[in-house]
Amino acid sequence: MIARYTRPEMGAIWTDESRFNIWLEIELLATEQQEKLGIVPSGLSESIRKKAKFDTQRVLEIEEETKHDVIAFLTNVAEHVGPDSRYVHLGMTSSDVVDTAFSVQCKLSGELLLKGIDALIAALAKRAKEHKHTPCIGRTHGIHAEPTTFGLKLAVLYSEMLRARDRMDRAVDTISVGKISGAVGTFEHIDPSVEEYVCKHMGLQAAAVSTQIVQRDRHAEFFSAIALVGSSLEKIAVEIRHLQRTEVREAEEFFSKGQKGSSAMPHKRNPITMERVTGLARLLRGYAMTAMENVALWHERDISHSSTERVIGPDATIILDYMLALVTKTIDTMYVYPAAMERNLQLTRGLVFSQPVLLALAKSGLTREDSYKIVQRNAMKVWELAAEGKDPHITFRSLIEADADIAGRITPNQLDEAFDPKAAMKNIDLIFKRVGLA
Repeated sequence: MIARYTRPEMGAIWTDESRFNIWLEIELLATEQQEKLGIVPSGLSESIRKKAKFDTQRVLEIEEETKHDVIAFLTNVAEHVGPDSRYVHLGMTSSDVVDTAFSVQCKLSGELLLKGIDALIAALAKRAKEHKHTPCIGRTHGIHAEPTTFGLKLAVLYSEMLRARDRMDRAVDTISVGKISGAVGTFEHIDPSVEEYVCKHMGLQAAAVSTQIVQRDRHAEFFSAIALVGSSLEKIAVEIRHLQRTEVREAEEFFSKGQKGSSAMPHKRNPITMERVTGLARLLRGYAMTAMENVALWHERDISHSSTERVIGPDATIILDYMLALVTKTIDTMYVYPAAMERNLQLTRGLVFSQPVLLALAKSGLTREDSYKIVQRNAMKVWELAAEGKDPHITFRSLIEADADIAGRITPNQLDEAFDPKAAMKNIDLIFKRVGLA
């Protein structure tokens, strides 16, 4: 399913052929620098580069026998290079190649994820501006609270994705580190300049200190950043899923011609895309936990992390890329129903204006406690009537106007101000300016 929708360039980063290509470039760069140091005979690194190649299937066949991927790879490269292959991998350990390559793969995939986040940010900005002044009900605990705008809902998500981008950018920087420092990180058999040379040409920083591997707190940060982006996407998905509920129906996923919602019920239009996003976010959090478990390894290295990284590396990046595409398309194409939003604003017969009435009473001289009791007493009557659909002519305002405890304390003009839905919108422009959407 995911492979059909993710960008092909993301999947390509994690193929065996891509991995072996990165390995080969690391080995060739190391040979070049070793030649500059006089360890490899002059001119030999260029000759090795011309001959060096691999056959993915052949590497995998050799690995079946050796049970060691890097040895299998080097054996196949040696079949093409010939006797000069003794200068390849000179003074290096397998993790010099594998870890540096894994950092390259994470960096490349992270950069693609940043592009995906940028696309979602642009989509959110566009729809937020479109519905900047589209009034709708705000909900806390799932219950009607006070009026807001649909654009402000989207502005909140826009701001969160800006933070997600910053977080991912930092994580990509953190993971963009390689090491060519030997079996326990001491450079006993290889000059530190080889590490500097290889990492520079691979677009990485050289680790200031390493063991046999790059330290896994870096990877934990990267996969945690991915999981956090996924959680923010789930937040968007849950909001849309709620708004698409039949009883709410303020917004919904695009429903294409020929699309079917149920094998049994032809009327169904389900939020299947956002439900998919919600489920996939759970996977990303699991991968982040796995990456955290990989931080504590035995001494200078064990391989308890290795098997898991072969899964979480491609899976987490490809899944998040897919999720970003799904959510961006959903934001771009979702239906928004302002009339339904207006209907829902009126659903509780004016109860959403209880706080302005409370504040007006308090300003009139009543204590806040007494004001609250008076307002709540009237509000609960309307709450129950509205729930049962009884006496539709009775509204919160009508009860407030008829309450003897309020008479003379709030003028008709003050009531008009208290029940003015535009009052909730007075600072929307300011908020949009603060968030960078002006």
